[in-house]
Amino acid sequence: MSSPLLPSEHKVTPWYKQFWPWFLISLLCTSIIVSSTFAVLSIRTADGMVVQEDYYEHGRAINMIFAKQERARELNLSAELRLDPLTSDIVIDLAGDTQPDTLYLDLIFPTEDGRDQTFVLEHVRDGRYIAQGPDNLRYRWYLQIQPSQQDSDWRLVGEATFPEENSIALLPGGTSQSE
Repeated sequence: MSSPLLPSEHKVTPWYKQFWPWFLISLLCTSIIVSSTFAVLSIRTADGMVVQEDYYEHGRAINMIFAKQERARELNLSAELRLDPLTSDIVIDLAGDTQPDTLYLDLIFPTEDGRDQTFVLEHVRDGRYIAQGPDNLRYRWYLQIQPSQQDSDWRLVGEATFPEENSIALLPGGTSQSE
């Protein structure tokens, strides 16, 4: 008979042969690897849409944009944009008190500024402007038309998700509608 004061014959295995220490070490290593991967990705990839300029100048630029849209409202300007799915022609019908010889259409991608595109549309007749557009345009885009590339008097803006079968209305002040 064994007495309680005598050492038991239960054999203790060393720590490196047990499950729980290795499980806890693997959790720690996994968290270090994942956090290091995210740290490297955040350092190497640029935040293209973050404005790193003087905020005062950026605020003044926003006021100029509002002034351009107000000027378009004063000129009673509006436009309808259509993108032909077969020929990729961009057709804009401009209505209002002015019709310049050329229009500049900016397609602005919301999240990647490297995908932005500018097209020059030529006046063909009675407020109709045409240019060759991109093939297979997809996703959501912000649209801007203005009479010159730099320092224009007015601007019409809108938004569309392509491919779009209907015409897209470009209005002063940013409200757009598909018809």
